[in-house]
Amino acid sequence: MRIIYERCAGLDVHKKTVVACRIIRTEAGEWRTETRTFSTMTDDLLALADWLRVGGVIQVAMESTGVFWRPVYNILEGEFEVNLVNAKHIKFVPGRKTDVKDAQWIAELLQCGLLKASFIPEAPQRELRELVRYRTHLIDERTREINRVQKVLEDANIKLASVATDLMGVSGREMLAALIAGQDDPATLAQFAKARMRPKIAELERALTGRVKDSHRLLLKLHLEHIDDLNAKIVVLEEEIAKVLPPFDQDDLLARLQTIPGVGEKVAQAIVAEVGTDMSRFQTAHHLAAWAGLAPGKRESAGRNYSAKTSKANRYLKAILVQAATAVGRSKDNYLAAQYHRLAARRGKQRAKVAVAHSILVIAYHLIRRGTSYVDLGADYFDQRKTPAIQQQLVKRLERLGLKVTLEPISTAA
Repeated sequence: MRIIYERCAGLDVHKKTVVACRIIRTEAGEWRTETRTFSTMTDDLLALADWLRVGGVIQVAMESTGVFWRPVYNILEGEFEVNLVNAKHIKFVPGRKTDVKDAQWIAELLQCGLLKASFIPEAPQRELRELVRYRTHLIDERTREINRVQKVLEDANIKLASVATDLMGVSGREMLAALIAGQDDPATLAQFAKARMRPKIAELERALTGRVKDSHRLLLKLHLEHIDDLNAKIVVLEEEIAKVLPPFDQDDLLARLQTIPGVGEKVAQAIVAEVGTDMSRFQTAHHLAAWAGLAPGKRESAGRNYSAKTSKANRYLKAILVQAATAVGRSKDNYLAAQYHRLAARRGKQRAKVAVAHSILVIAYHLIRRGTSYVDLGADYFDQRKTPAIQQQLVKRLERLGLKVTLEPISTAA
């Protein structure tokens, strides 16, 4: 194999240790391979950096093992060209011998240029990404906790969710607080209804007639305390995110992203946190979509292409874009909504959501790269592209019903 790097190293990262193998070409033209083991404590990682520096190593490669690669990356970034490699890619490179240590095998692959580095953003973006991801976890946990509240209410024969749209609204919280305090009278509980809930007093009295036990009250109390705690943590995170965001919000980037249908403030922040503002990292918008796991899977056998699932890839970005696509599916007045309804009718809602999420990310790529704003193509975009075909199809359907159809433009008829 052709040698690409004459001084490189491979790292096999574990929870407590890092096995490092450096390959160096001596002045005599011979290859020297050295292997050492370091602990993952900071002082030993600094010693690892010194050992690599003494050997004149520039290129370093390691597998993306859980979160254990992060302390090593934090120490080595900036001084060395660190390649974080997908373990799946290393596994499928042929030629590995069973007696070769992992670190040495990684170093040999790097030496021949057979490893492709994963995208690792700069430290400020990683900080923003961690904050946004943790907020997503807390929001998901809050949703699960609200579902647990609903489960307890159903067990107590309380059908509040059948009348109230939001259990955690002002009216719902006051009714739940009264239930926890020991109030059982449905008429008294229904009087806590506010604003738009007032016309539903009679329905609320029926819904609040149940069999509430002390165990139900305890569970409701604990669930609501947990929800309040999660809400407080989410507020703190949002304040911190607001402090970190300004360097990424150049030229009103977040506002421009929010002009895309389905993209709100949190979705825009997630896109910036996961992708960043430098689109030169991705060759095309479709490379970005594949990186996010929103491109069709590839499964080929005997020259035939078969249906395949999308890859897991970046699950945070993929999940929030699919949520945005779901919101788009509830509208009807824009291009993305037309795309969703068109695909949902033929391929199903799930495939339509992934396709619209792919389109949202492609649009975001071009908005970030070009510094432009979103211009909607219109809900009738697909109809305008195939106007004659649609006319012919509709005429044939009417003729099959025994009707004679004459088409005349509106302007001419007027």
